[in-house]
Amino acid sequence: MKPGYEAVIGLEVHVQLRTRSKMFCACPNLTGAPPNSHTCPVCLGLPGALPALNAEAVRMALTLGLAVEAAIQPRSTFFRKQYFYPDLPKGYQITQGPVAIVEGGHLDIPGEARVRGGEGQVRIHLERAHLEEDAGKSHHDLEGGTSHVDLNRAGVPLLEIVSAPDLRSAQEASDYLKALHRLVVALSICDGNMEEGSFRCDANVSVRRTGEAGYGTRVEVKNLNSFRFVRQALDYEMARQSALLEQGQPVQMETRGWDASLGETRGQRTKEASMDYRYFPEPDLPALMVEASEIEAARAALPELPEHRIRRWCEAYGLGLEEAQTLAQSPAFAAYFEALARLSGSGRGAAAWMLGEVSRTLNERGIGIEAFPLPPERLAELVRLVEARTLGFGTAKEVVYPALLAGEESAAAMVAREGLAQVEDQAAIRALVGQVLAANPGPVAQIKGGKESLKGFLVGQVLKAGQGRLDARLVNELLAEALAKG
Repeated sequence: MKPGYEAVIGLEVHVQLRTRSKMFCACPNLTGAPPNSHTCPVCLGLPGALPALNAEAVRMALTLGLAVEAAIQPRSTFFRKQYFYPDLPKGYQITQGPVAIVEGGHLDIPGEARVRGGEGQVRIHLERAHLEEDAGKSHHDLEGGTSHVDLNRAGVPLLEIVSAPDLRSAQEASDYLKALHRLVVALSICDGNMEEGSFRCDANVSVRRTGEAGYGTRVEVKNLNSFRFVRQALDYEMARQSALLEQGQPVQMETRGWDASLGETRGQRTKEASMDYRYFPEPDLPALMVEASEIEAARAALPELPEHRIRRWCEAYGLGLEEAQTLAQSPAFAAYFEALARLSGSGRGAAAWMLGEVSRTLNERGIGIEAFPLPPERLAELVRLVEARTLGFGTAKEVVYPALLAGEESAAAMVAREGLAQVEDQAAIRALVGQVLAANPGPVAQIKGGKESLKGFLVGQVLKAGQGRLDARLVNELLAEALAKG
């Protein structure tokens, strides 16, 4: 973005709800089925078919609203939003309006250099979260340049969460989106699968001169389905708009799409106004009435919220913010970490293994933590051995951990059987240090001449001589002692 300009960004996030059936009919809410196999007269919009509201979708909307401290509306209504796409069989979408079930609310995210909320936090306000149904999906160029339409997704329940224009950078937009993603996954109202479109967003962005109070011309960037694409698309769009203004050219109000292959946004159509959708009340659905008892039941069922859990871990275990956020990526991953930290007695040690070897194993095998073969109890024994310096981390990672994955029952039993325990005899380590120094007079002379970087080489030689059974910290200390004396 050109100097002297700032961005104004708001996100519209579409959260696909994890209900068993669609929003207004009994068709299964599942992905991966043969095209057009999960449809019925209601989601196809056939004459005479009447919608019936999914109560579980309402409960999930209440859960989100309470989690963001929003105002739950006791009465909300549905409207028809009319537009004509091949994958919208009814020619209109049923959505909430003008009042949504969730009004207001907020999420706090880390601030950048500019702190707008105090203590490094930026408060992003929500305008509303409303229930609506999804459209189908168009597939282009499948057979000889033809386009096909799959209506399995038509009628799938969505919760559209609309932020206020409080975001001021691509990084803040990404941080907000990640926080919202963690929240809806932790609440178990969405699986968070961005590749399948379960969690996707449209970004509204404008730029203005720094310090101006008014807003610039808003451009909408559609269907961003990864955190990286959000950052890239917003950075590109901010640069494009500020360059136009710098040249004295107007920014056109339009809808644009992100082309990841070219790294640019591309114009799609002029931006619709509210009047273009010809909203009118949905005649086949009564007003949605929410009882106080329903709100209290949803409140009582709320789990610990991810941002609270992240703060607790940072305070209790001394974790960095990014570490804690990654550990909170899903309820199952967070629960495993909690158990491992408790059983091993070391939050930092547990975090290091979860973010290191465990995550690597999950990625290599293409599985989630639910399918990880080691229960927390067995991994905790290994973490305890490393934290107590009974076992070197290198040996733990390269020898014992793979054996546990392969079926070894006990880390402690393997260490005793194979003689893998760390050598703590300082006299023995000093002897190895002396041997390495005598075998490497050149590096020793260079270190004494000021080339400190070669100390790492000598440490590595001592550890190698100790066959992975030496404490690296102790080796460093004794090597420094020997060099100082020599």
